[in-house]
Amino acid sequence: MKNLVERIKKLKSEKNAIVLAHSYQNIEIDEVADFVGDSLYLSRQAEKTDADIIVFAGVYFMAQTAKIISPSKKVLLPNLHAGCLMADMINHEQMVNFKKNYPDIPVVCYINSTAEVKAECDICCTSSNAVEIVRSLNTKRVLFVPDANLGKWVEKQLNGVEVIAYNGNCPVHHNVKISDIKEARDKYPLAKILIHPECKPEISALGDYVGSTSGIIDYVKKSPEKQFVIVTEKGVADRLKRDYPDREFILIKDDMLCESMKLTTLEEIWHALEYEVNEINLDEEVRRLSYNCIDRMLKVPV
Repeated sequence: MKNLVERIKKLKSEKNAIVLAHSYQNIEIDEVADFVGDSLYLSRQAEKTDADIIVFAGVYFMAQTAKIISPSKKVLLPNLHAGCLMADMINHEQMVNFKKNYPDIPVVCYINSTAEVKAECDICCTSSNAVEIVRSLNTKRVLFVPDANLGKWVEKQLNGVEVIAYNGNCPVHHNVKISDIKEARDKYPLAKILIHPECKPEISALGDYVGSTSGIIDYVKKSPEKQFVIVTEKGVADRLKRDYPDREFILIKDDMLCESMKLTTLEEIWHALEYEVNEINLDEEVRRLSYNCIDRMLKVPV
């Protein structure tokens, strides 16, 4: 593996390329990554660099987002089978029909959506800024796609705002049960329980902290506590264990695993970069409209 890592680093230098790695990736991917984090953070970092090529170790919608923000750069997705079950729960036609059922209501789309869906929405959000984005619209009703759990969690944070959520979810987070949290409380009474808002709202209500991937990591960084139960994808717990060896991190259950996020290998990163294959391209009108959706979000002070 060491030889492969060196080959990838050499290719990056020769081709003026960067590798972006999402926090749910297999942890060895970090060895060749220039940036590690959540999807929007990664795309924004890529925009700031002068790289000619972006290799995105993540899933399809993330690579699309990088292309939306950096249209002049070549964006490569090492494994084209790396998709997102949540993003796939709504396509362009379903998005259009959803809007038709609720005319004249602003539409907020979670970053975990395709470019084609973003192109039909008014403003984008992430799990870390969703509450502020919905609040910024200053309206009593909003449509929210595709994650119903995040949408309803946002509704609970904002008194008087009705969030009409599309019935999508992340199966990894959606399958966490109240009994899982209660068992963790009983077994680890001193631990702080950190929960991603893609879990059901009744699960989020039981956490000591609810926040995005980056929010959970930042919470640990600032906390004086020594024991944490992590209620999100395994990759986050793996990185916390590596970065804070003096603390204890317990994954809420063994199957907190996004299989699509684990598809990408170092070999595939090398192959994509060596041969410049699996390039992400977008229809320019779709890219323009989806960029506007993301740009409106970035202009909201949070």
